[in-house]
Amino acid sequence: MQDLLSTSPSGLHCKSGGFHVDPWAPVPLAVVTHAHADHARPGSVAYVCAEPGVRLLERRLGSDAAIRGVPYGEPVRLGDAVVSFHPAGHILGSSQVRIEAAEHVWVVTGDYKRQPDPTCAGFEPVACEVLITEATFALPIYCWPDPDEVAREIFAWWRANRDAARASVLFCYALGKAQRILAMLRAFTTDAVFVHGALQALTGIYRTAGIQMLPTVPVAETVRGKSFAGELVLAPELAIGSTWMRRFGDHETGFASGWMRVRGNRRRRSFDRGFELSDHADWPGLLRTIEESRARRVLATHGSAEPLARYLREERGLDAGVLATQYSEAPADAT
Repeated sequence: MQDLLSTSPSGLHCKSGGFHVDPWAPVPLAVVTHAHADHARPGSVAYVCAEPGVRLLERRLGSDAAIRGVPYGEPVRLGDAVVSFHPAGHILGSSQVRIEAAEHVWVVTGDYKRQPDPTCAGFEPVACEVLITEATFALPIYCWPDPDEVAREIFAWWRANRDAARASVLFCYALGKAQRILAMLRAFTTDAVFVHGALQALTGIYRTAGIQMLPTVPVAETVRGKSFAGELVLAPELAIGSTWMRRFGDHETGFASGWMRVRGNRRRRSFDRGFELSDHADWPGLLRTIEESRARRVLATHGSAEPLARYLREERGLDAGVLATQYSEAPADAT
């Protein structure tokens, strides 16, 4: 079987198409799965992504970046390859990349999840011969609870702290997770939520895309000395331990992440509460996706790639291996 993609010093390279997928160094043409910093890096000559992700990519790369948006499912010819983008369910505009060339089909999932999310298009299985899948949470311990129940837990925590006249500071990734929480909490309240400045512009892009979320107020725009007792505040990880936190007085902290599945992570980080809410596929979601792809070969990237590949070989009889990449679950800027 011809290898449509191979690793290069700049990232995953498609020679027949003349492009790289989510390159980690500048290249002539970058095909981008989504706007998180570890997948969308500046410096390339031109970019192609799914149309719903263009505004976020402009925010990430700068308004002068040459970005072409393509509607989901619409094929586009790049060199001798035909590429199409398909919803990944990770964040707004996230996509799987289907590559067809020389009568072979590969799919790069990028980051994805199988749980429902009111802020982005839901994951769509794509059949292929070779599947390159993320493996961030590729261990059996990771099995996500119902996200509606997690939203209920967050709301109950907020309300309990309100009754105690405490602020609730919830740390979460600025791009994707924060907006998902703001959308999910609409089931319980119409109250405004205070947000760190790193979240405000990104949330505005979601609103422009028609995503319904709770109203937000930037913390920086509040009057000096305002009491945040009883309020919910969303903040990125970069705010942990910063002087920015001093303004909240008596408060509890929480963290919304799949890593909260392991209680020791919450204790080590000294969060008062941990909420199991991930924008990545859990173990059952990964296995379901691999099965639905009908792929004859599976390459796992980052996270627990080796355990997943070994399980697929030994328990499922698949041709599976590990593909080394420079992606991570938590980008350096915590978005």
